[in-house]
Amino acid sequence: SAWAAALVDAAVPHRLGGFGLLRAMRTSLAFLGAGLAANVTPTQKVIALLEGMITKAAAEKEEDAKTFDKYTSWCEDTAREKGFSIKDATKAIGQHESTINVESSNAEKLAGEIGELDSQISANEQDLQTATEQRLAEKEEYEALHQEYQESIDATERAIVAIKKMDFAGGASLLQKSSGAAAKVDPDCWTRIMKTFHSVQQLSLVQQAPEAAAYESHTGDIVEMLEGMKDKFEEEDSKATREEANRNHEYELSVQDLSDAIEFDKQTRAEKAGSRAESQQAAAEATGELSIAQDSKKADQQSLADLNAECSRQTSEFQERQKTRAEEIDALEEAVDILKSGKVSGNAAKHLAQLQMRKSKAGTSFAQLRSASKGSPAVPRRLFELLQSRARKIGSEALSLVATQVVAAQSSKEDPMAKVKGLISDLIDKLEQQAAEEAEHHGWCNKELGSNKVTREKKTSKVEQLNAQIDELGANIEKEKKEISELQSQVADIQQSMQVATEQRNTEHKENEATIADAKEAQAAVAKALSVLKEFYDKAASAGGGYNGQQSSSTSVLGFLEVIAGDFARLQAETEAVEEENDRAYKKFMLENGGCGYHKGATVCGLKSEKEELIRKTEKSKKKHEAKKSRTENERDDVQSELNEANEYYDALQPQCVKPNVSVEERVQKREQEIQSLQEALSILEGQ
Repeated sequence: SAWAAALVDAAVPHRLGGFGLLRAMRTSLAFLGAGLAANVTPTQKVIALLEGMITKAAAEKEEDAKTFDKYTSWCEDTAREKGFSIKDATKAIGQHESTINVESSNAEKLAGEIGELDSQISANEQDLQTATEQRLAEKEEYEALHQEYQESIDATERAIVAIKKMDFAGGASLLQKSSGAAAKVDPDCWTRIMKTFHSVQQLSLVQQAPEAAAYESHTGDIVEMLEGMKDKFEEEDSKATREEANRNHEYELSVQDLSDAIEFDKQTRAEKAGSRAESQQAAAEATGELSIAQDSKKADQQSLADLNAECSRQTSEFQERQKTRAEEIDALEEAVDILKSGKVSGNAAKHLAQLQMRKSKAGTSFAQLRSASKGSPAVPRRLFELLQSRARKIGSEALSLVATQVVAAQSSKEDPMAKVKGLISDLIDKLEQQAAEEAEHHGWCNKELGSNKVTREKKTSKVEQLNAQIDELGANIEKEKKEISELQSQVADIQQSMQVATEQRNTEHKENEATIADAKEAQAAVAKALSVLKEFYDKAASAGGGYNGQQSSSTSVLGFLEVIAGDFARLQAETEAVEEENDRAYKKFMLENGGCGYHKGATVCGLKSEKEELIRKTEKSKKKHEAKKSRTENERDDVQSELNEANEYYDALQPQCVKPNVSVEERVQKREQEIQSLQEALSILEGQ
């Protein structure tokens, strides 16, 4: 009809909404007959349809705006969360770097202190070795000197004897032997002795048998001088012995001090070495966690950049859609205004009824329309049949609509197929453009879905791994809590045992001291009784009067008293031995079960100290595991948050990228068939 052709002419130049307008025109043509049958003019029906399209377009525009508002909120929320994650990662990086610096510095400081301790230990060990070597040399020197003094004393004694017997030859020989030690005592005195001795010897040789009195003064002087020298030798030997004892005592004290210092330094070194190893371990763990935090920050920064880019692209597409919908609404409203104007509605009311009557009388048919068209009459029919058959075959609304336009174009005063050619060309361009856009969108969807799948799988695996670590750390912490509780109970038992042992020891000591005092007191009393009885019976034995006391009985009594005194003495000795043994056992028990202390020049730690040290180590390990568990839980929460974001993004991709009813391949194939059919139709038109 003429009004239908006019509607097509008015609508096509606007290109409104692609298929939206074409579908609307198809619908208007479909309802044409129904409208006429209900005494509603076609113009009124089309106006109603266009107004319905305006309402629908406005609703879709509003719905799209609401959907985009949600998408914008999601973009903002996700970007904000990513920003928080990046901020947290930056903070964690700073903390890890600080930990690395502190622990590395501490390890380096401890290494220096360990080096100083090694030097000190080495120096003390060298001093100990030097002192030992010096002590051995001094002892050897003393023994040689002592031997020499002893020989000199012996030689001097024998020389005195020889001189007294006037054995000058023997005396000279003995004096000669003692000259080495004597020279050390008083060389001048020794020289005078030897000169005098030789003078006496020469005189004795000249006079052969002198009178003893003639030489008495000379030998007397020599003997006196030799005895003085013997005393001097003995004094010097005694002095050397005392000095040797003093030096040996000083050596033992020095050895004790050096040994204690070496032992203390070694123990301190072991503690510092343990602390250094812990610092190195902490630095290594912080280094690993730093790498993880840096990777996480880098991934979040990249994800944020991708998110901003995608949200920006979606914003541009939304703005383009809103602009198109606004233009569509403007065009539809303009079309409604045109149709409502007197030029259309007025003329329609005035002329269309008569036109319909004429068409009814003329029995207008598709064949008549085809015969009235310009050009070859077979072309519209072939074109119509081609488009309709292809539309039914592939279920294409676009081809069916174009076929309808072929019929509508027959009433045009101008070339009826020219507009159909333009419509087909525009539709081909539109389909090709949609194909390119869909291919690009499909590629983007594949990329985003693939990247999102990798992220979700990676984060899921990481969450599971961290949960396993958290469970393992929790089990370790509970185990260590149980161990600490058991150790504390053991320490309490040890303390209770030590307290009981101390109380028992104090009681035993008090009882033993009382027993020893009683034994001593009894022995004194028995001794006094024995003294009194012995004194009496000794005196009575020589008494006159015919009674000397009970001498026979006294012997037994005295014997019994001596036995009693012996029993008390044995009681004292045995009690003192028991006291000494119990005291030694008590000290050993306290040493083995108590804290650390020096014993015989070495540091000894008891069972209580060992348990307490084990408690400290276990508590330190528990705190370390608790700190690591807390860090792991924080990391798990961060990764879980990232996984939630990835799942939310996957849900956001579903409406855009996952079509449940039609696959991408089916849509592409259908569009290619539509383009091919339209190109064939265009070839038919161009070849008419």
